[in-house]
Amino acid sequence: MPYRLLADLVLILHAGFVAFVMLGALLVLRWPRLAWVHVPVALWGAGIEFLGGICPLTPLENHWRRLAGELGYPGGFVEHYVVSVLYPDGLTHRVQLVLGALVLVVNGAIYAWVLWRLRSTRPAAPAIDSPAAPATLAQSARDSSDRC
Repeated sequence: MPYRLLADLVLILHAGFVAFVMLGALLVLRWPRLAWVHVPVALWGAGIEFLGGICPLTPLENHWRRLAGELGYPGGFVEHYVVSVLYPDGLTHRVQLVLGALVLVVNGAIYAWVLWRLRSTRPAAPAIDSPAAPATLAQSARDSSDRC
């Protein structure tokens, strides 16, 4: 029983990881510093797909399932709704390439929007030749000495 629980927890963690890989950039809208975590995670997820690799969470889950005496994913909420998303039938290397590209396109679009939003909300710096900017350093010094 505890092994099955551990396997289910790993599966839930895996589903959360996949969701974070795909849509974590949306969280960056609220917490911009999260980008430092999300970008490497998204690149890892895309890399796993491009290289046809297996996420380390998959063998860990399978290990716990074998210790629980299970061969597959019989019944249960987690198995029925989550497993088919993480382990779809017919997952070929070509499908993995498409999934990897999808990770990059979706996150790239979200990050482009985040950057556009950040740039559009910042106040513009005064132009060098505008009345708000001093023409020269000497002019700036004269203006400050006049105020004393």
